[in-house]
Amino acid sequence: MLKVEGINVYYDKIHAIKDVSFQVKEGEIVALIGANGAGKTTTLHTVTGLIRPKSGAITYFPEREANLYDLTKMPPHKMVEMGLAHVPEGRRIFLQMTVLENLEMGAFCKGKATKEDLDRVFARFPRLQERKKQVAGTLSGGEQQMLAMGRALMSHPKLLMLDEPSMGLSPILVEQIFDIIVELHRSGTTILLVEQNAEMALQIADRAYVLESGRVVMEGVGSELAASEEIRKAYLGG
Repeated sequence: MLKVEGINVYYDKIHAIKDVSFQVKEGEIVALIGANGAGKTTTLHTVTGLIRPKSGAITYFPEREANLYDLTKMPPHKMVEMGLAHVPEGRRIFLQMTVLENLEMGAFCKGKATKEDLDRVFARFPRLQERKKQVAGTLSGGEQQMLAMGRALMSHPKLLMLDEPSMGLSPILVEQIFDIIVELHRSGTTILLVEQNAEMALQIADRAYVLESGRVVMEGVGSELAASEEIRKAYLGG
């Protein structure tokens, strides 16, 4: 569904992303893991068009379509229309708007939010329905993360890209968020997960790529990487 080939990203003279390549197949959960500063978020921002690579290719293959799309030349709002949704690091919800207004903004590129769309999100996140008239800035961190995910789901994504969804959350809330990610995957959503919590990410990922200093240094099946002595020493405290 998504193919990233040899992308290179620079911040002025700093070579931040170095020949990074990876693939996401339809129906998978693919994780990008690595320490803070490894280049995970920059890689995701490059995929979603917030940063343009100096070289390399990013190709999107929507399911059951013959068309191939070059994402390096496409504005982010067009990507949303084609089924890619990005839940950014730090949630980036509209703090002064209500929960309901935030969700309605998630459907903006598809037109007006429908009752069916809202009901679908509220069924997934009952707490958001309870707080739909509440100003988003007054929500807890976990509730804000649920809102960011719910807002992305309003666009009916084929590929959902999550950037550090566990950041700043308590262990109990982290487990809840990862349970929701697994449920979304089971319901048919393909997921690209950027996560510093390598242990949780590898538990649910079909495949994973390890980034270090802007390079992919290891890749493989999630369970195999979790069992790797090298990965355990570097990222899992083993």
